[in-house]
Amino acid sequence: MSARPHRWLLGGRHYSSAASLALAAPFLVLAFVTFLLPLGSLLHESLFLPTPTLAHYERAVTAPVYLRVMLRTLRIAAIVTVLALLLAWPLALVMARSTGLKLAILVASVLLPLWTSVLVRTYAWMVLLQKNGVINQMLMASGLVDEPLKLLYTETAVVIAMSHVLLPFMVLPIYSALRGIPDDYSRAAQMLGASEWATFREVIFPLSLPGVTSGCLMVFLLALGFFVTPALIGGPQQMMIATLVSQQVREMLDWSFAGALVGVMLAFVLLLALIFKRAVRLDRFVGSA
Repeated sequence: MSARPHRWLLGGRHYSSAASLALAAPFLVLAFVTFLLPLGSLLHESLFLPTPTLAHYERAVTAPVYLRVMLRTLRIAAIVTVLALLLAWPLALVMARSTGLKLAILVASVLLPLWTSVLVRTYAWMVLLQKNGVINQMLMASGLVDEPLKLLYTETAVVIAMSHVLLPFMVLPIYSALRGIPDDYSRAAQMLGASEWATFREVIFPLSLPGVTSGCLMVFLLALGFFVTPALIGGPQQMMIATLVSQQVREMLDWSFAGALVGVMLAFVLLLALIFKRAVRLDRFVGSA
């Protein structure tokens, strides 16, 4: 005779609505106090201070200097996402097909950077990219250049450093998706006459798309709001939206305009997420209702 499930459990597998709400309540309270409340206050100031107005939003989307910062932010975030995907997918495939010590070393190489401060990793890139840094010394020693190149405080430097910092957020979802693909699928495709390339194109890559989608969305959204790395490696010439918002709050004390900048980017991100959801149709891959 089977034991009767607790009233908080439905069928022994799912929690009731009350139990789910009780378990999620601490996180929901924390998210409301630390995220939704400050964000709502900032957006309120952008719309209602000193009087109800859209002037701050009009300034944010019409002033050329602010438009350039927004477009630069979107461009860098897109390039970083593509570069991270190109680096992450082959690495995730090798990880998915590895076992034992080899897998442990690869996983550690991906996870160790996550346990190191972003500030430390950014300063490491500054050491490498500076005028007398390791990269310039190697280029001059090899005879490829006669004088040190300007690598620091360029958009290229920002893209390289951000791609390195955000790479684990692309590798892990793709690795999880690839790890979940049964080996029988590849063997069945090859038994039916499919070549290695056809197996990759028709089986492996389509089944990895949920991980690719999650990784791309995560890296792109994180890149949009990145602050430390662009501020230190890009300098004022490569200012991104997070640095601009910080400048408006700390130096100009213009909280209303900072709120308008946040509101514009928030609207763009929500629109992008909606388009992404409709275009990619994750439910086709994960089989959800």
